[in-house]
Amino acid sequence: MFQGSCVALVTPFHNGELDERKLKDLVEFQISNGTSAIVPCGTTGESSTLSHKEHGRVIDRVIKYVNKRIQVIAGAGSNSTREAVELARHAKASGADAVLSITPYYNKPTQHGLKSHFQAVAREASLPIVVYNVPGRTGVNMLPATVIELAQAEKNIVAVKEASGNIDQSSEIIRTLGSTIDVLSGDDALTLPILSIGGKGVISVIANIVPKDVADMCAAWEKGDIETARALHLKMYPLVKALFFETNPVPVKTAASWLGLCAADVRLPLVPLTQAGQEKLKSTMKEYGLELRP
Repeated sequence: MFQGSCVALVTPFHNGELDERKLKDLVEFQISNGTSAIVPCGTTGESSTLSHKEHGRVIDRVIKYVNKRIQVIAGAGSNSTREAVELARHAKASGADAVLSITPYYNKPTQHGLKSHFQAVAREASLPIVVYNVPGRTGVNMLPATVIELAQAEKNIVAVKEASGNIDQSSEIIRTLGSTIDVLSGDDALTLPILSIGGKGVISVIANIVPKDVADMCAAWEKGDIETARALHLKMYPLVKALFFETNPVPVKTAASWLGLCAADVRLPLVPLTQAGQEKLKSTMKEYGLELRP
C-alpha cells in the first residue's frame, strides 16, 4: 500500500506560529520532485510541541494542498491511547489515506500494552495504520513478534515504520509476513539495506531537502537498477549523517532555510543549531552540490 519516498515533513514556523504559506510551498516542492507520500505531524514535524488545534490544522491544510495527488499519512500518535484514537479519527474525517501512530512514549508499556494500544487505535479509527517503532525516542522497543501479532490480528495495520536501527527486526517481520505488511525504513541511512531485504520504502528526513534523490533511489531499486540505487545511497550518506549532528529536526530545518524552503525556526525545548553544527552541515551541503542562499 505504501512504497517509495514518503517525506516526514517539517512544520514551518514564522515568529513562533504556523506558516501556512510555506507549508503549501513545501507540499508543492515534494510533489514536483517525485515524493510518494507526505507525512505531516511526525517527529520531524515537531508534533510534540504542536497544540491539538495546530496539529489538526496542519493535517487539514496538508490534505487540502495535496488534493489527492499523492498519499497523506497523518501523524496521529500519543502516549495516551484515547488521544491517539481521537487524532486518528480526526485524520480520517479530514481525508487522510492513513495514519502514522508511534509507540507510546514515556510510560514505557509492556509488549502486551503495546499490542492492546494499537488494537484499540485500529478498531476505533478504522483506517489504514502505519505503526511507528522508534525506541531511541520513546524508551520502548516494539519487538517483531508484537508487530507480527498485530498485523495478523488487525487488517488495517498495514505497515510499520522501523526506526530501531536494528535491521534484524525488519528481517524477522518480512520473513514472517512477506508482502502482507509494508516495512518502511525510519532511518535514511538504512533505507537501501531495508529495501534489499524486501522493504518497500522510507519515511524520510533527508527528503525534506533532496526529495528527488530519495525518490530516484527508491524507484531505481524497484526497477532493479541496483547500481543507480547504490550510487544514490552512497551520495546521500554523508548528508544523512550531517542531519543528525544535533537533534532532529534542528539540522534539517536549518538546511531547509539555507535552501530557501522555510525558516529554521524550532520550538523550545529545541534550540537553534550550534555554530559548530552549522559549519559541519554547511560544509557537507556544499560538498553534496547544493546551492546555499545567503
